[in-house]
Amino acid sequence: MLRKLSLALAVSCASNGMAWAEAPLSNKTDLVSVYQEAVNNNADLAAAMAQYGAQKEVVPQARAGLLPNLSGGAQVSSARTSLDQPSTTANRNAHSYQATLAQPLFRADRWFQFQAAKDVNEQAALQLSATEQNLILQTANSYFNVLRSQDNLASTKAEEAAFKRQLDQSNERFDVGLSDKTDVLNSQASYDTARANRIVAQRQVDDAFEALITLTNRQYNSIQGISHNLPILPPAPNDAKAWVETAAKQNLNLLASNYAVSAAEQTLKQRKAGHAPTIDAVAKYEKGDNDALGFSNPNGFPQPYGGNVEQTSVGLQLNIPIYSGGLINSQVRQSYAQLDQIEQQRESLRRQIVENTRDLHRAVNTDVEQVQARKQSIISNQSAVEATEIGYQVGTRNIVDVLDAQRQLYTSVRNYNNTRYDYILDNLRLKQQAGTLNPGDLQDLARWLKPDYNPDKDFLPPDLAKAAADQLNARPGQ
Repeated sequence: MLRKLSLALAVSCASNGMAWAEAPLSNKTDLVSVYQEAVNNNADLAAAMAQYGAQKEVVPQARAGLLPNLSGGAQVSSARTSLDQPSTTANRNAHSYQATLAQPLFRADRWFQFQAAKDVNEQAALQLSATEQNLILQTANSYFNVLRSQDNLASTKAEEAAFKRQLDQSNERFDVGLSDKTDVLNSQASYDTARANRIVAQRQVDDAFEALITLTNRQYNSIQGISHNLPILPPAPNDAKAWVETAAKQNLNLLASNYAVSAAEQTLKQRKAGHAPTIDAVAKYEKGDNDALGFSNPNGFPQPYGGNVEQTSVGLQLNIPIYSGGLINSQVRQSYAQLDQIEQQRESLRRQIVENTRDLHRAVNTDVEQVQARKQSIISNQSAVEATEIGYQVGTRNIVDVLDAQRQLYTSVRNYNNTRYDYILDNLRLKQQAGTLNPGDLQDLARWLKPDYNPDKDFLPPDLAKAAADQLNARPGQ
């Protein structure tokens, strides 16, 4: 009886003999729940929100320069006065209270500062939105990296099981004289390599879970896997130009850079307004004794008696800057240079976004084709393994052919799963570049999650075994 080593058999061996403990179904966490935990506990998002809370205060601070300013004060003093003719000495204690109200009437520099502050506030709000949007992608990336590493571990364990069975078979054939020691050594080398790869793959699973914990500050034992029934479709619309146009209008970082340019333009106007005159309306009220307020008798000496005096004044205050040591001109030149810098940074960002959008559009289309091609590659390699096994049993193939066929099979398995997760993440990255990524995209993916997903059994599409058998039994050219 021929002992064929099919992929389904290898998976069964890995699942039954080497499977790692699965968490109960009720403990499996889904993608949306992980995202909610990230929103509630992510330190980077909390820091971004605090930063926005600080930055938005520039608006009321700038507005304050256009609003009335009321101040009050008090003064207490003691004076000793001596006269030669007649010889007189007087000691007086003076006190006064005052309140001053100033209302800016024409302050061009403060007005432009206020406009710049509003642009800075809009920029900060968009930057916060970009951080929130990036958290969606970070969540998906961490979540699917866990699934990717689990599937990689599952395929590596299946590969180890396949090489272990091949090693056992080589030993049996050697014992009965059907093969030489070279077959045993080749099988042993392949098994040892697969075992080492499985150890590395296990560490990668632990690392992926650790990244998920860092993102959410929550411990996870197991998460729900993605079904192989997930539709693999081209981006809609499948037009790179349309995606670029959307990105130019909606990319959050690009919109934030537009406000950065506008703020720099207003700051330049503010610096130029440093040459403009200023007009303030000033009202002042004072109350105190005549010594404090400076009242004097007709001879120019303070009144020889104490008394309370009230004084109220209302007027306009004009200030015309004439020369400030070149400060204003220097600030204007500095603002011109800063505006040019920010405009160039915006242009660089725009070009990068256009490039990224086009690249990701191509990547998604490539992923769509690759997923189907990689799936067919598994079927073909599985058929090749079984055919090579048969040839080895009847003496037309050697052990190296068998081991190479098996190695190519599991390489194709890992390539298939990597491409599947690349497709998911590239789709989300494309939407982020276009500025359309939102939590609803995670909810759409969550519809295809498999609550009872077991990596050791579900890392392959369920229809592969039949497809491989059909291909193996098909006539050449069919």
